[in-house]
Amino acid sequence: MKKLFLSVSILSIALSVMSQSQEFTSAMSEGLTQFAKCQTVDQYQAVGNKFSVIADAEKTEWLPYYYHADCYILMSFMEQADAAKKDAYLDVAEKSVKRMIELVPGESEVYVLQGMMCSARIMVDPMARGQEYSALSMKAIGKALGLDSNNPRAKFMKLRNEMGMAQFYGQSPSDFCPQAKDLLATWDNYQVKSPLHPNWGKNQVETIVAGCKN
Repeated sequence: MKKLFLSVSILSIALSVMSQSQEFTSAMSEGLTQFAKCQTVDQYQAVGNKFSVIADAEKTEWLPYYYHADCYILMSFMEQADAAKKDAYLDVAEKSVKRMIELVPGESEVYVLQGMMCSARIMVDPMARGQEYSALSMKAIGKALGLDSNNPRAKFMKLRNEMGMAQFYGQSPSDFCPQAKDLLATWDNYQVKSPLHPNWGKNQVETIVAGCKN
């Protein structure tokens, strides 16, 4: 009887965990479907808030924090005129990035997003922030590559940062074409861990490569 009771208890716990996992996957998949369709700041904010709700419910999962931060970083890039709004969006994103670092300090994708966030800070005031936040972005991307040297998003961010810096030294963007072509050619060799994990960047590299042909 005792063994039966233990077996039933274990089964109940397993079913509960499975149910929670299915709910998490379903909620994340729905959020990512909406995320892929976003075109305006308001739409990104609505989806970002959805991911925030998921993060509050699943406090040990880092992916909701990732997409919440990503939404607010993209909102900052989309804001054209109001520097205070840009920074406000990035302040929200930074909280989620810090939480991810606490949860998964060994996850390369987290530092890729941190590097992107630093690049967004530069865009608020390039003249005043360029030197400081360029260094912080490169440090984050270096960390991402140190954790996973094959991560194509880390490679892309490194390439984009280098291209951004090169313009200040009179270097031609075409100098980076071989690097971009190599990255694009090997992009699909990287195995994403799950359909919920970050998988962006290929189209940006394709745009760079397309520019190399002109």
